[in-house]
Amino acid sequence: MLSKLLLYFQFPFVRYALIVGVLIALCSSLLGVTLVLKRFSFIGDGLSHVAFGAIAIATVLRVSNDMLLVLPLTVISAVLLLRTGQNSRIRGDAAIAMISVGALALGYLLMNIFPVSSNLSGDVCSTLFGSTSILTLTAREVILCAILSLVVVAVFILCYNRIFAVTFDENFALSAGTPADRYNLLIAVITAVIIVLAMNLVGSLLISALVIFPALSAMRIFHSFRQVTICSAILSVICALGGMITAILADTPVGSTIVAADVLVFFICWAIGSLRKTA
Repeated sequence: MLSKLLLYFQFPFVRYALIVGVLIALCSSLLGVTLVLKRFSFIGDGLSHVAFGAIAIATVLRVSNDMLLVLPLTVISAVLLLRTGQNSRIRGDAAIAMISVGALALGYLLMNIFPVSSNLSGDVCSTLFGSTSILTLTAREVILCAILSLVVVAVFILCYNRIFAVTFDENFALSAGTPADRYNLLIAVITAVIIVLAMNLVGSLLISALVIFPALSAMRIFHSFRQVTICSAILSVICALGGMITAILADTPVGSTIVAADVLVFFICWAIGSLRKTA
């Protein structure tokens, strides 16, 4: 198995996939802790459906680089979700359901009305559950992903204290002079960027798992925000690497294998946390 793995590592596309997978997992875990604590974890699910709709539009329009269309539309939708969720008539969960279901239905409708290939079901399935496109990344796409990921990590580190304050107590943050709305908007925009980056890795229906499971696993063992964030990042990277290597060796779907690794690690952390409580 080791010799087979070393053989695969000789191919640039395998190395590219591992680099992108680790970067996406790291960024997802950092924002995941904040989203879970703010009870807004399903924003990832909503934005992933919006990204699916945007990909459908780009496919119908035959846009060669769909990132130019998908990223702006997803960011705009993140802002709308935040603004609509603050509306007293439409709360956050209702806004997510409204925008996500509408985008998902619109995307599938467009792909049916204006089919661009004979294998419509295959195109939809690969978009929803991830595809082999993670193994066909070019050096340019890897560089773009690396730049966006480094920006996300840098913003999180530089704004760590304010994000911490907004996560736990917005009213206190406002009274301390922290512009909570601005940082909530920043969190939403960063989440949108991560969702778009993760589409090729796990697909639009599995992105929430990449955001939620590492944070929940870390919370079973640690309790401070800093410890949970660090542990979540480590677990997410390990699951992404383990899942991708397993998928390459066993010829299984990359996205589903990564999520399965996240689920397994969650149950292990849950068992460890339960044992610590009874000890």
